Amino acid sequence: MAPRSLKRALLRQGGSFLIVGALQLLVDWALFVGLTALGVSAAPANLAGRIGGALLGFWLNGRVTFAQAGSAQLGWWRFAKFLLVWIPLTVISTLAVTWVAGTLGLAHAWLAKPLVEAALAVVAFFLWRHVVYR
Repeated sequence: MAPRSLKRALLRQGGSFLIVGALQLLVDWALFVGLTALGVSAAPANLAGRIGGALLGFWLNGRVTFAQAGSAQLGWWRFAKFLLVWIPLTVISTLAVTWVAGTLGLAHAWLAKPLVEAALAVVAFFLWRHVVYR
């Protein structure tokens, strides 16, 4: 791919990734806050939120962000690769959010979750682009 078209592709994918990521984060965060407000502890609530956000994100990123020539980049093989990236990121997210909830309290964990997920999204973009949706 020529440098100019690579730059264009990265800008298009990056913009789409941000929009999809915002929707994904909203689902993830809403599930986390809702479940913890109902008394579910931080770790399982974070896992439930990440699962909800991941399913939406996998589908939208495969259908929109990383689609090639109008062809969706989905399927079981890509989903397996997606999980290989998603699981370690989820472990990191869960450890961070659980630590904040345990040391600073649940209200701080609600505030910290979007920051944790935003930091992980930077890493995730390049892993999704080069490993999953390639």
